[in-house]
Amino acid sequence: MRVKFNTLVASKLEPPMKPISISETEILDESVEQREQPSSVETESAGATASDEGPLPIYGFSLKRDGKLMLRYLLDSEVHTYAFSVAANAILSFIPFIVMLYTIAHSLFHSTAMMLVIGDMVKYLLPSNQDFVAQNLANVAAKQGIQVFSLLMILVSCTGIFLPLEVALNRSWGVKKSRNYLMNQLVALGLAVWMVVLGVASILLNAGERWLLTVLFFGHADNLVFRLVSESWLVMSTAAASILFFFSIYWLLPNRKLPARAVLRVSIVTGLLWVAAKYLFVALLPRLDLKALYGPFSVSVGLLLWAYVSGLLLFAGAQFSATRHNSGDVVLGSGRAR
Repeated sequence: MRVKFNTLVASKLEPPMKPISISETEILDESVEQREQPSSVETESAGATASDEGPLPIYGFSLKRDGKLMLRYLLDSEVHTYAFSVAANAILSFIPFIVMLYTIAHSLFHSTAMMLVIGDMVKYLLPSNQDFVAQNLANVAAKQGIQVFSLLMILVSCTGIFLPLEVALNRSWGVKKSRNYLMNQLVALGLAVWMVVLGVASILLNAGERWLLTVLFFGHADNLVFRLVSESWLVMSTAAASILFFFSIYWLLPNRKLPARAVLRVSIVTGLLWVAAKYLFVALLPRLDLKALYGPFSVSVGLLLWAYVSGLLLFAGAQFSATRHNSGDVVLGSGRAR
């Protein structure tokens, strides 16, 4: 009883609590909302800044901005790991690929002209010791039973090429999950067949062009104009085949749907840069003096370096295209949010 009495006395002595007015509750609610939503305000201001800057231009290249992004990307150790993996498997697939082309020209088309074109194509693609490699590849292709082995090696090595390529391209395009192993093998098989089709088509075009020139020159093929036109056509057909192959890689390998138009643009630029880089590499290769260090293995080392440079160029093109496309998506998304 005494406890209840003391509690009652204390409650009577305390001053009554002032009721909160409606205006005060509104002020409290507004202050709480302001504390809870600073990130949205910052997001809107960031979106406004991004939309003011606009998407990165597809056709332009700023050395200060784009060069810095490309340099940062190419200095990533994972990119070099992928490039070395692609280069090693490219060497494993290149020789069986050429042997397969020789076999198709000899056994299927029975064409000596196509075999001569393949020899010239090998001399054009290789950075050094072209005559030696072309002659030995022609001798290897003439042996019986090598065709099945070449086909198997193409399939195995192409798997090693396209698997790291898919991982690297998925990373550039922000794809977190790659295809499973079986689907990757199917895509690699399709691209390997497509690579053979492009090679055969390029050989047929060059052989047809030489036949037409021989007819126009009345059989006098040993002159400067004939050689100049033939070599120019070889360069253009090889560049066109490389552009189509780059487009196939950029468009089909990433595990997401990509706009063909944007991928085609960067494929054209990358293909032309690859042709220009080939001439630059051939000009600089003698200065490296690989033969003094590696002896007879300098041919393989030079081919490995060229494949490595080609891989870096391929990855740089994919990163450039992905950066342009993703920047446009970010700006569009911020515009819708506003």
